[in-house]
Amino acid sequence: MDKKLSTIAVMTAGGDAPGMNACIRAVVRTASAHNLDVIGVMNGFEGLIEGELRPLSPRDVGGILGRGGTILQTHRSLRFKELEGQREALRHINEAGIEAIVVIGGDGSMRGAQILSQQGVRVVGIPASIDNDVWGTQLTIGVDTTLNTIMDAIDKLRDTASSHNRAFLVETMGRGSGYLALMAGIACGAEMVLIPEVQVSVAEVGRAIEDAYKRGKNHAIVINAEGSGHRTTDLAETLNKMDLGFKTRVTILGHIQRGGTPSALTRIIAMRMGYKAVTSLVEGQSGMMVALHGREVKLVALEDVVTKPRSANLDYYEMMRVLAR
Repeated sequence: MDKKLSTIAVMTAGGDAPGMNACIRAVVRTASAHNLDVIGVMNGFEGLIEGELRPLSPRDVGGILGRGGTILQTHRSLRFKELEGQREALRHINEAGIEAIVVIGGDGSMRGAQILSQQGVRVVGIPASIDNDVWGTQLTIGVDTTLNTIMDAIDKLRDTASSHNRAFLVETMGRGSGYLALMAGIACGAEMVLIPEVQVSVAEVGRAIEDAYKRGKNHAIVINAEGSGHRTTDLAETLNKMDLGFKTRVTILGHIQRGGTPSALTRIIAMRMGYKAVTSLVEGQSGMMVALHGREVKLVALEDVVTKPRSANLDYYEMMRVLAR
């Protein structure tokens, strides 16, 4: 029978996402309700290697529910991929009396969580990624807020595009997944979306813009995921050499997509997942990730999460093309 828990740790790793703080709050307060001590790991797996640990009480997480980013800060760690880094992390885990860890982060963080699990550490992962690219969960923490940020920006750009009869090429994040660009394209009525999952030529982009002009539209919006294979500024330069009816302008949204006050949906998902992670550890679960399945929060094996890719649903891509007419 598993030893009863007395001390757990919580950490955020990889890229930040809105709602991470709401999740930390849920972890700490759920742990307190189970009479567990909580240790916060600063700066992700790098902080675990360096022993950057601090105690967290329910009062320490007061007032953070609506804050973007993460109070634990985050870091991408190359050293944790090496055996030496993993050994140092395990040493600090044992020295601090940490019996289980909640890891909040994206696909790389879930791989780190799986490594800890393979080393005998009790672990439950929580998916937090604005790209929604973690296998096994319908939504990750942060994606809804990011989509609202993108939608607000594009709605504002549309005002200028319409006023000046322009085509706007808008770059979103999404290095390996086109989810953000695709869903933003649907929500904002874009003429075309460029994503890593679908190869599109420059000529096809040009035809979509020209077609919008011929059909009497007073602007065109093309959304380009950063990993689509097209460099946004180069693409715009090429399009402007074509006679398409519209001149093209570029807006790169950049890291503004990661910040901001988390939406209600993001907060609720974050708190449900944080609560589920702690209660699962108390019940003896390990090597699992919390996942949203419809209206339920369930557990999926980390081994499956880190070995199965997640990409955008191309049924939505076809729907976007139809609705762009």
